Amino acid sequence: MKKIRTIILKEWAEVFKNRMVLLTTAFLPLFFTIMPLTMMVATLTAGGPEIAADMPDQFSAFCPAGLSGVECFQVFFVSQFMMLFMILPLIIPVNIAACSIVGEKTARSLEPLLATPITTVELLIGKNLAAAVPAVLATWLGFGVYALGVALVLRNPVALGALFDPTWLVGIFIVGPLLAVLSVNFSLMVSSRVNDARVAEQISALVILPVVGLFVGQMAGVVFVSRALILAMAAGVLVVDIGLVHLTVRLFQRETILTRWK
Repeated sequence: MKKIRTIILKEWAEVFKNRMVLLTTAFLPLFFTIMPLTMMVATLTAGGPEIAADMPDQFSAFCPAGLSGVECFQVFFVSQFMMLFMILPLIIPVNIAACSIVGEKTARSLEPLLATPITTVELLIGKNLAAAVPAVLATWLGFGVYALGVALVLRNPVALGALFDPTWLVGIFIVGPLLAVLSVNFSLMVSSRVNDARVAEQISALVILPVVGLFVGQMAGVVFVSRALILAMAAGVLVVDIGLVHLTVRLFQRETILTRWK
């Protein structure tokens, strides 16, 4: 554990010197929190009851019985943006992990690190935690602020209850960390195979697309994120994580990395 802790502290000390990584970790959760709250205030001010009448029928069917049109609209609005807090744990680790190995090579610190007695598994665990922990904590903090904002803006216990529906709690507190692990390992795998940090970031960003597509589909009314879908995502991402971790360890060949990049 001492070696892993050393890797984590080393990663944080080096990676967060990068202004882009720091801005992404600090301000992206803030943006993802303020944006829906601002839209919520603007929409309700513009005329919530009228908009509620035009709400998609496919979502109305999932509203709890006995809700008014406005209350159902508020539940719909609050739920629409919950997917943002499943996108965050994918985006933030990309910037941290993609620069991890390539950045160390550029800084000439990779060779001494790979020459130490630390095992590949210990090294990758340290890099995983160094990238995933800030992403997960930032996501949970953003969700907490979003929940507080919804409580202050809507003052409706029914709408606030939509935030703590088991579907979204599983999505944010279970699927979110699993997605962060997926993002980290995909980025590490890419980072270990390319020689340019920008290329590593661009390729690693592809891992975000499926969840972004799900978010867009939900906003368009094509997809409804149900409890069954979230549970299926949790199981699927867990299986992918296990395979991806195994693949990352196999592809991370210390001698090959050193000789290829000399």
